Amino acid sequence: MNNIDNDTYRKVHFAVMAIESGAKKLGITGKTMFDRLQKQGLIHNRLFKRYEELHTQSLDWVAEDICETLLNLEAES
Repeated sequence: MNNIDNDTYRKVHFAVMAIESGAKKLGITGKTMFDRLQKQGLIHNRLFKRYEELHTQSLDWVAEDICETLLNLEAES
């Protein structure tokens, strides 16, 4: 596996864990959470682009952060 593939794998794995943890916090399915995050552009614009910052935090912190960000953006819409 080359560096690009390994980097992509780590980011996708991180995003899946964050999505599932966020879904659990909100009491919704992972699919629903994914759809809502995707609609707000948060998967690529937050989880992937800020991977270097976010992956150093606890999974609970990341889940809380992504839920709070999602709810704030949805409230603005």
